[in-house]
Amino acid sequence: MDKLKFKCFSKSVIAIAILINMASEKLWAQSENPSPLHFPTPKNIDDMLFYIQRDPNTNTAVYAINYLENGKINKSNPVKGYWIRYTEKGERRDFNYIQRRFAYGIESKILNNEEFELQFAAYKKLPITLKKIDSDQKYHAFVNVNRKKIQVEKIFVRIEGGSFWLPNVKYAEVTGIDASSNKIITERILLK
Repeated sequence: MDKLKFKCFSKSVIAIAILINMASEKLWAQSENPSPLHFPTPKNIDDMLFYIQRDPNTNTAVYAINYLENGKINKSNPVKGYWIRYTEKGERRDFNYIQRRFAYGIESKILNNEEFELQFAAYKKLPITLKKIDSDQKYHAFVNVNRKKIQVEKIFVRIEGGSFWLPNVKYAEVTGIDASSNKIITERILLK
């Protein structure tokens, strides 16, 4: 009988340890993004490809297709970026020179008639492919993260301190549609 009680006790201890471990992992995962900010989702934006949100405020960088007056993509500058200044009543404002040149600006290179390679001015290690998709005849932005091809919808950049010129960027999370499963996924990139 003592062996049976010991077995039951051991199983109970193991079960409790597993539950505590699961609960602590969940709490740890929640504490990974300690930002107290509530980020609004940009809505009703013509030709939007994706957007970027980051600490320390809710202002959002939006990237959209840059069409010419004739309805064709501007091949020399296929993507236009600008702010939605949620801290200023949702006002739309172009990136200033420093933001465009050193941080949020997009550099592009033509790969073929309907495909471009894009790179952020601040982080060239994450090439983005902009291409027109046959199924809907629209342009979409794709990136490879952690061996997954993602149709980018949003990027969140976690910043903890630093300075204007050298922010302490901890990571970026890319959220979008997994090209292989058609499901929404979020993949994290550590930026150190």
